[in-house]
Amino acid sequence: MQTWSSVAVPRVPGESRPLRLYDTAAGEIRPTAPGRVARMYVCGITPYDATHLGHAATYLAFDLVHRLWLDAGHEVHYVQNVTDIDDPLLERAERDQDDWVVLGMRETALFREDMEALRVLPPRDFVGAVESIPEIVEVIAKLLADGAAYRADDPEYPDIYFDRSYTGRFGYESRYDADTMATFFAERGGDPDRPGKRDPLDALLWRAARPGEPFWESELGPGRPGWHIECSAIALGRLGMGFDVQGGGSDLAFPHHEYSAAHAEALAGEHPFARHYVHAGMIGLDGEKMSKSKGNLVFVSRLRADDVEPAAIRLALFAGHYRSDRAWTDELLAAAQARLARWREAVALDAAPAADDTIARLRDHLADDLDTPKALAAVDAWADDALRRGGTDPSAPALVRDAVDALLGVAL
Repeated sequence: MQTWSSVAVPRVPGESRPLRLYDTAAGEIRPTAPGRVARMYVCGITPYDATHLGHAATYLAFDLVHRLWLDAGHEVHYVQNVTDIDDPLLERAERDQDDWVVLGMRETALFREDMEALRVLPPRDFVGAVESIPEIVEVIAKLLADGAAYRADDPEYPDIYFDRSYTGRFGYESRYDADTMATFFAERGGDPDRPGKRDPLDALLWRAARPGEPFWESELGPGRPGWHIECSAIALGRLGMGFDVQGGGSDLAFPHHEYSAAHAEALAGEHPFARHYVHAGMIGLDGEKMSKSKGNLVFVSRLRADDVEPAAIRLALFAGHYRSDRAWTDELLAAAQARLARWREAVALDAAPAADDTIARLRDHLADDLDTPKALAAVDAWADDALRRGGTDPSAPALVRDAVDALLGVAL
């Protein structure tokens, strides 16, 4: 699947910092420790609607991870999937009397445009579920052969399920108790009441063909893949086990990341799937989480159509910590636009206060679990000082401009 265009990332003088991130599985902030190649998998969109600000906040957070690893001298192998076959896509296509393939292609193209406009560095591998079906079938067949999966006791629709007890570690990634897992499984695409399963929380791997639904012929029988196994197969095939970061929104901690890790660990006989499980908070509007079901979405493409500069969207979303649930407001956007104008005014000066300390603090704060509020405050302090008192260093404006570009992805 085609990804989007990249942008040049300036080299910033001075010493980089080792990145520390909160790991959901450990319940604490821990150092990341990539090798020469830092490996990251971030779960992508289900393309049945446009990119909203909740999506944008997640992908911007992991864009910062990407940039900080580049600043530290790592090559970054970043993989992102597109769930271009799943129930929500089919349901939206049926509702709108649209072709599900066309709908998926159209919304994926719009997502690429939004990511490019936001200056999100693209993944090396941008992989659709549909194009991955042969490898998904292969890993499901292996799970069946190993006894980690089974067919539902249903002669009409012999769906294939994962036995969640197989690895003996199920639940380690999200750290949720049984009641919480049961609630989220039912709310987030699971089928706990499906007859013929061994355990209500066993997850679907392969859905046998139903009338009127798309399906693929395979050694498993006609059908289509479940959601979680898609990411297991794509990540394993491109990054292998023990990659550095698996990322996504906090609503993916369970069930999606829990099952994708369990599937992969059952396949490989190794633990863990990822060395860090990192989750971004939710973006709300009018006191509620922004979601398609609530109909309260603010779309990146709509903001762009209203001539909102993408750099201001980045700064508005960076005003809160990536792990916090936070609200999008008109006041937040206005403050970001004012900040962007102030920074641009400061870097346009012929001379300004020395930049070394500001760049060091910018690196320090971002390396500390992506503390963007403090990072923005560090640049604010320099810009305010430059505009109020001027300075004597003619190299400082360009140094700050390049640092903001490289580390925050904001072009001044």
